[in-house]
Amino acid sequence: MYTKSLGEIKAIALDIDGTLYRTWDLNFRMAFHFLHYNQFFLKYGLVRHDLHQNDILDNFTDKQAEYMSRRLKCSKAEAKTRLNDIVYDGLKHYFLKIKPCKGVKDFIIEAKSQGLKIALLSDFPPEQKGDLWGIKEYCDVILGTEEIGALKPSVFPFNVLAERLNVPASQVLYIGNSHKYDIVGSKNAGMKAAWFITPIRAFLHMESKLADISFYSYDKLKKILFEN
Repeated sequence: MYTKSLGEIKAIALDIDGTLYRTWDLNFRMAFHFLHYNQFFLKYGLVRHDLHQNDILDNFTDKQAEYMSRRLKCSKAEAKTRLNDIVYDGLKHYFLKIKPCKGVKDFIIEAKSQGLKIALLSDFPPEQKGDLWGIKEYCDVILGTEEIGALKPSVFPFNVLAERLNVPASQVLYIGNSHKYDIVGSKNAGMKAAWFITPIRAFLHMESKLADISFYSYDKLKKILFEN
């Protein structure tokens, strides 16, 4: 597919958290869970911040557990168990009630009908979200950066994504809600980038100079890409 503004595009890749659904929806539903484990989540946030600074780790799961064990002052095995119980398995059921962003599935179906490959790349395990709100069946590639060994904005997971898609990075449009991780990471990897912003940010014209597109609704993005 060729667009006047972006040139040739052969694949569209999306982040999951905050991009397929709005972050506030999860935060609202897990509020009591967060309050119950507030000290754990505060330390978990610090650990994830540290991990974002790394490039490639041979065993991400072990390294994360090691970092958490230091913060929690417990064994690595206990830290790994708590990570699973509170974060990975602990959050699964919240996603069952979350609704995807309006128009995102229709956008993906339209992209697929245009002959584009579809991919997902997330900093959290995609399998945590089940069938991904019916989007999974349309995906050619689904990757979690944890299994790759490097979180965004490292270019490494974006490079792996392009390789798995068998598409040059320059012909991939990556869509994400985090400017710091999704937009910076994908652009550094040579991809095109679309920044999914809030309606308030759009109203205030707080768009990105780095992203190729800033948009607040998938209906608008569909018009930008497929109706020009």
